[in-house]
This record gives sequence, structure tokens and C-alpha cells, in this order.
Amino acid sequence: MGQMQEFTKGIWKENPIFRIMLGMCPTLALSTAVDNAIGMGVAFTVVLLGSNVVIALIRNIVPRQVRIPCYIVVIAAFVTCVDLIMHAYQPKLYEALGIFVPLIVVNCIVLGRAEAFASRNPVLASALDALGMGAGFTLAMFVVSFIRQFLGTGTVVLFGHVIVPRAFFQPATIMILPPGAFVTLALLMALMNKISER
Repeated sequence: MGQMQEFTKGIWKENPIFRIMLGMCPTLALSTAVDNAIGMGVAFTVVLLGSNVVIALIRNIVPRQVRIPCYIVVIAAFVTCVDLIMHAYQPKLYEALGIFVPLIVVNCIVLGRAEAFASRNPVLASALDALGMGAGFTLAMFVVSFIRQFLGTGTVVLFGHVIVPRAFFQPATIMILPPGAFVTLALLMALMNKISER
């Protein structure tokens, strides 16, 4: 597989949210606002990139019997760094994301990419895989949160700036509640499947 394909597969063909259907917990919980979605996507991408690169570097020296605990320690180290940096420099975002940043340690996508890809491929391919999966995760989170925020509040605000002015329609509060997340996600998955069939 070429380098460009390694990157783009995470955006469409193997999108973690719409295709593989992993990482549903933060997607459903944090997609009420575009800020939260972008913040979580960036945090997730940094952790995935760092852990994939380190795991690709140590893959030949880690004994097979202890590989999963080693991978979890590597992932946890990156999650701790991201958590502390976010707490120091983005306290509002840190509070909004809450427990979901530390839970990246046990996110199936991160551990799955470590086990299925980074442990079997060289550093460059692992980095491209991580960037593609991170971009796909962030893009999916952004799309879901944009739709939910717009339909649920009638406007879209990104880090304090209004990017979509107040709409002329009555917002549907259900869209920023859990059922709105499921409906939005289901419709977007159906749309992706329809487009892929063509």
C-alpha cells in the first residue's frame, strides 16, 4: 500500500467512527459542540501518533508475552502528557472533555492500531496510519457535532466565534441530547454506505 493510501484509508475506507464503529463513547457524548469535537480529535490524534511511532520503534525488542501491557504503558504516557498540557493551556476545553481524555488510554482505536498496525510496520507507515486515523476521527467528530449543534441550537460557535449565524428555524433541542447523537450518526453512516456503493 502506498504512503498516500496509508494516510487516506483512515479518512474514508477505514474511518474509525463511520466504518469500524469504534470510539463511539466520546463521539456520542462530546459531539454536542464543535469545540469539544475538535479538542477531542486533536488530543486523540496526538496520542495515536505518538504511541504508534514509539510502538513501531520498540516492536522488535518487546517480548510477545508482554506486548499489550507495554503498549498500554506507552499509550498512557502520551495520554498523561496530553491531559496535563490541556489542563495547563486549555482549562475550559479540559473541563468540557472531562473524563474522556484520560479514557483515550483504553480507547479501542488506539490500542487496536498499536496491535494491528504499529507493531507490524515501520515508523513512517505507522505515523501515516496514525495521522490518517486521527484525521478521520476528528473529521467524523466535527461533522457529527456541526450538525447536532446547528440543528439543536440554531447556530454554530467555534472557540467563542460564531461561524454560522443564528438560523431562521426553531432549533430542535433533541439534537443536542443523546437521541440526537444516535440519529445523526445513523444517518451519516447510511449516507457513507450509499456513497460507497456507487
